[in-house]
Amino acid sequence: MENFAGKIAVVTGGGSGMGRELVRQLAAEGASVAMCDVSRQTMEETKALCIEDGLISGVRITCHVVDVSDEEQVAGFRDEVAAEHGTDRIHLLFNNAGIGAGGSLFTDSRANWEKTFNVCWFGVYYMTRAFLPMLVRAEEGHITNTSSVNGFWASIGPDAPHTAYSAAKFAVKGFTEALITDLRVNAPHIKCSVVMPGYIGTNIVANSRMVLAGRDTPRLSDVEVRRARSRMRQQGADDSAVSDDDIRARIQRQAQNFHDRAPTTAAEAATIILDAVKAGRWRVLVGEDAHSLDERVRANPERAYDPDFGGLDTASDVSASAPRFS
Repeated sequence: MENFAGKIAVVTGGGSGMGRELVRQLAAEGASVAMCDVSRQTMEETKALCIEDGLISGVRITCHVVDVSDEEQVAGFRDEVAAEHGTDRIHLLFNNAGIGAGGSLFTDSRANWEKTFNVCWFGVYYMTRAFLPMLVRAEEGHITNTSSVNGFWASIGPDAPHTAYSAAKFAVKGFTEALITDLRVNAPHIKCSVVMPGYIGTNIVANSRMVLAGRDTPRLSDVEVRRARSRMRQQGADDSAVSDDDIRARIQRQAQNFHDRAPTTAAEAATIILDAVKAGRWRVLVGEDAHSLDERVRANPERAYDPDFGGLDTASDVSASAPRFS
């Protein structure tokens, strides 16, 4: 697919981060976009940015509130896209939505573990199932599934369990690779790509907390503060002189640092992804850190989980359920 002009794209997680930048860049190239997210407000902000960029003329951008881990909501999203865009087909599907939590089977709740896995894996599966018939009807199509470097390296460091997110991202990677053959046999006009970003400047830390808490404000609840305080104690920190507001401020600062200190911006990541789609590449590493980590894991896989192996230099633990207090 050499260009996106006149195409119809579906983007999950369009309210922030890479999803937002995918929407903006697709619209800039003349594609109409249906985006979904759990927050209407953030999607309207994305649409407003497209208007400010002068991108709304000639393309249609629609916003849909959807939890991609809910198959019924995903089916409703598909029907809304067909109705609001007046079409029975789409050309591009970007399964980008994701959250991070459920790092440990021992210290994190089953609910947070399964919510993370369901958003990151079943969101991809449900969306692909739902929109595949519309892709098949198009003259050409491309499915882009966002995995992660945690789809080939199930860690964020030697002392930070990362099981739910990593398991889901491994599933996304395997599914997409298997899909290559399935599409070649049954729908050769559709291609697919698996995207494996390194450390990208997004709001995943703050967004994960909001999704898991079922709210649309970044302020931490009293329950979340108590859980954070408990994790401080587990990590050996003295919390006796730390107020609840101090904890809230520190976690907010971690989330902001994660966004601000990344070596690759969300906009740069979106450009890499879209260039890969145009080039027909199925394996897309995003960021020099992703390339470096891929080479290191391939060179010495038996040592990949040794305590001294190292990893990505992130400003904060990507797992929203296990913030570090150091």
